[in-house]
Amino acid sequence: MKTKFEGRVWKLGNHINTDVIYPGKYLPLLDSAEMAEHALEGIDPEFPKKIGQGDIIVAGMNFGCGSSREQAAECLKGAGIACVIAGSFARIFFRNAINIGLPVVESREAWDVVETGDSIAVDFGAGIIQTRKGSFRFPPLPPMIMEILEAGGLIEQVKKKISEKK
Repeated sequence: MKTKFEGRVWKLGNHINTDVIYPGKYLPLLDSAEMAEHALEGIDPEFPKKIGQGDIIVAGMNFGCGSSREQAAECLKGAGIACVIAGSFARIFFRNAINIGLPVVESREAWDVVETGDSIAVDFGAGIIQTRKGSFRFPPLPPMIMEILEAGGLIEQVKKKISEKK
């Protein structure tokens, strides 16, 4: 996994729930590319067509609340979202994102100053978000979480550990 990202911001509000991120009517889809075609269409039906590879979501408080569906994180990753920054995350969304290899970080300050279309940089190694209005620090993710992200997700990390034991 890269530990530095630079991308265009999509600013979202507070309490963005999993049904808005990935509407439940698409749960039968299993292919992440197909899932990506419906990412955030609960906010804007055209949203999936607007997202670009490497874009960054910056949201308010309680991002990913609602159901425990891991498809919400999976569709964002499949759509090319590089990482998600939010004032806070629903715990299960946070862990689902880590488990599928989607980097996430909490920062209330970033949401206060960025706008959709801004370009920002996120450095997970240094714990810094750089915006046009300044830089903000965030606590580094624990080494165990970074290992999962670097492997591309929990399943990939387990496969790697098993192959190392052979």
